[in-house]
Amino acid sequence: MMKVFNPKNLFAASAILLLAACGGDNDSHDNDTGDSTAVENVDPNKSNLIEVDGQVFSIPSPVQTALLIKEVGTTYNKEILNDPKKATNYTTSAKKALNLGVYGADLGYVTIYDQTQDAISYLTSIKSMADELGVTSAFDLTLMERFEKNMGNQDTLLALVSDAYRAADDFLKNNERNDVAALILAGGWVESLYFALDAANQTKDKEIIRRVGEQKNTLSNLIKILQPYYSKPEVTELVDQLNDLKTIYDQVEITYEYQEPVTDAENHITTITSKSDVKISDEQLQAITEKIKTIRENLIK
Repeated sequence: MMKVFNPKNLFAASAILLLAACGGDNDSHDNDTGDSTAVENVDPNKSNLIEVDGQVFSIPSPVQTALLIKEVGTTYNKEILNDPKKATNYTTSAKKALNLGVYGADLGYVTIYDQTQDAISYLTSIKSMADELGVTSAFDLTLMERFEKNMGNQDTLLALVSDAYRAADDFLKNNERNDVAALILAGGWVESLYFALDAANQTKDKEIIRRVGEQKNTLSNLIKILQPYYSKPEVTELVDQLNDLKTIYDQVEITYEYQEPVTDAENHITTITSKSDVKISDEQLQAITEKIKTIRENLIK
């Protein structure tokens, strides 16, 4: 099942992608501040349909993927994350944006597993790179203090960081920097798929393998989102690598069983109830695993 969100621009879509599919009108209150932030419970079986420039793209949230991985009994594995101390290694705007996406996925992962001290480390690195990208006000001292005060309240922690990304959205929207948002989106997706592949190869869980196979369509959407910025060298390299990955994914078979979508007119949300069947061989899974490792290594080096 999938819900359709209609963010104002691409960075708003990135915030939804990275940090918990937040939206709607439900309020979650901080335990000690009385402030409220919008948050929606995350269903690991749902994907987000994100509208960008009049086109709808289906891209699952890394938080949803982390939830699915946790649900099948996979334990917390810090080794699969990108070390937050490496934030200072990223010197170009593109590298910072890509790894802001990677760290956003990592932050979702550690928060889902209630690793609050690690979450603080990732939030600190995210703040540093956001400052360098020119969105200083979004990740200020107040956010850090509120995050620390709400340790243990998973929904509130995810909502707090989502609010920070919404604040960053204002800056990027006004300065027409959707290329930065597209790279954040790409970094989060690559890291999320890396998590899923690690779990799939460890557990051989059919649901996780199906989720990996479903990324065939997501990958095509991501390439379309990045294509307008192809002339930039680091984007050129990434898109070429993603096209190589797409060649592998072209062998994965996906069939759909269409069911009428359900529309909630009052809340402007459409729930997609169609189901998919994915056929992916062990050889294809291994080839995808090797390629995504290479892509990720290039992103985080």
